[in-house]
Amino acid sequence: MKGGKITRRDFIKTLPVLSTGFLVSCKLFNQFDILIKSGIVYDGEKNQISVCDIGIKGDVIKAVEKQINSSADIVIDAKGLVVSPGFIDIHTHTDIELLINPTADSKIMQGVTTEVSGNCGFSPFPLNDQQYRDYRDEMNRKYGVSPAWHSLSQFLEQIEISKPSINYLTLTGHGRLRSYILGNENIQPSPEQLRNMKELLQQTLEEGSFGLSTGLEYSPGCFATIDELIELCKVVKRYDGLYATHMRNEDDTLLEAIDEALEISRKSGVNLEISHLKACNVNNWGKIDTAIAKIEEASKTLPVHADRYPYNAWGTSLTTFLPKWARTGSSDDIIKRLKDRKTFKEITSYMYKRANRIGGWDKIMISRCNSAKNKVYEGKTLAQCSEISGLEPTEFVKKILIEEKTDVSIIGFAMSEENLKKVLKCPLVMIGSDGNAISPKGILGKSNPHPRYYGTFPRVLGKYCRDEGIISLLESLSKMTAMPAKKLGLNKRGFIKKGYYADITIFDFKKIIDKATYVNPHQFPEGIAYVIVNGKITVKNGRHLGTRAGKVLRK
Repeated sequence: MKGGKITRRDFIKTLPVLSTGFLVSCKLFNQFDILIKSGIVYDGEKNQISVCDIGIKGDVIKAVEKQINSSADIVIDAKGLVVSPGFIDIHTHTDIELLINPTADSKIMQGVTTEVSGNCGFSPFPLNDQQYRDYRDEMNRKYGVSPAWHSLSQFLEQIEISKPSINYLTLTGHGRLRSYILGNENIQPSPEQLRNMKELLQQTLEEGSFGLSTGLEYSPGCFATIDELIELCKVVKRYDGLYATHMRNEDDTLLEAIDEALEISRKSGVNLEISHLKACNVNNWGKIDTAIAKIEEASKTLPVHADRYPYNAWGTSLTTFLPKWARTGSSDDIIKRLKDRKTFKEITSYMYKRANRIGGWDKIMISRCNSAKNKVYEGKTLAQCSEISGLEPTEFVKKILIEEKTDVSIIGFAMSEENLKKVLKCPLVMIGSDGNAISPKGILGKSNPHPRYYGTFPRVLGKYCRDEGIISLLESLSKMTAMPAKKLGLNKRGFIKKGYYADITIFDFKKIIDKATYVNPHQFPEGIAYVIVNGKITVKNGRHLGTRAGKVLRK
């Protein structure tokens, strides 16, 4: 600069500064980070869908209006697309998977923005010293990772460090509570032991758990009496938590199991959710109408709902082919009984009866083994496994349970399509996958999981809503968003409203459909255009961007 005048050289030097300042001022001037234009919006609040715009700033929805004439850093043209609150998967088993694969591919790619875990009595906390050692060894053997927690607060800190792509919350597993105090034995707690269980449950609730879950078909949950469960649920009630139950039975004594769940809610006042409502085995299919009627009648005086996945096959552990007494104790205890000739003869009788009730050995498929040598059996029925191995079905079950240290997953084809539609239509039923957040890549892609892990929500919207008209679009979306948000008492999630967190799923209703199958489950669905988690675009045009904006949610 000479004599107060700007030379050509000085002006050129200032250009980078001026241009940078201009860009910064433009960004500050933009009213929104993301503007979603002309979408067919379901806001979760009204019983209708309307075309409007949505403005997002930071992690919050700042405007929902018929037309927004403001600038934004990113503008999404959603014309012809459905814009919904992000799907809330009310029933999952995700935990350590988020440390292995924090992008949570199988869930975020189907529009899920919030994962509700700790179901069926299973949670990776709280852990006493022996449980910690056993869990650490199991996770090392399966995934090559070493958990570093005992309490819920420590576990949630690990999830936060992993920075997952989805929001995460969890229930406390009753099975873990019971084994913490009593081990896996078929015994009843003393008054002092029950008090210790209640105090342990209270601790997890104070650390952020959303409630209690039971797995009354599994050890050690199956050993609990109704009185024990009522006492624990009274603690949950004090914290305004949820009681989610995998009931004591889902086939021959289904109706009695529903009565027990309702009685627990009635005597404790707890908010009840019946997990994966179904009637298994042909001889029980006719019970579903009575089951639904019981729940609907009870809902007049009790806070009761249920959840369900849109498939006719269930998934569980192969140990359910053992009688309850044979599942008592540790994995080594179970293996010892399998190896004992006398006790195995009794177990064999139970296995045959269970297989006959389901409909035969060809109705059960092996979905997951851990050892490389047994991977050949994944995706094959027990009848096929028997033929391949040259063993009788019961001998094959014995062999694989021993070799896999009892950790084998199965899929059972024992439910009715007509019943599934009746359950989905019930106004008290929400949508839950009963699956984990996994990925086709890496170690989580090496098993043969149930297709519900990848396809639950698009399947409801594509097959049962659009193609078959079993439930309307409004009903479907409510079951995936507003209903679970209200059931859980989530803070400012599950709705598209000003001031709420920007968890949003945008999809093409004409194209959305699941692609995962029982033989080839590792397939993402079609039709999901965008998924936004806490104001960050995570899926764009059906592709995961690698964004990890999820949050740990504490009650």
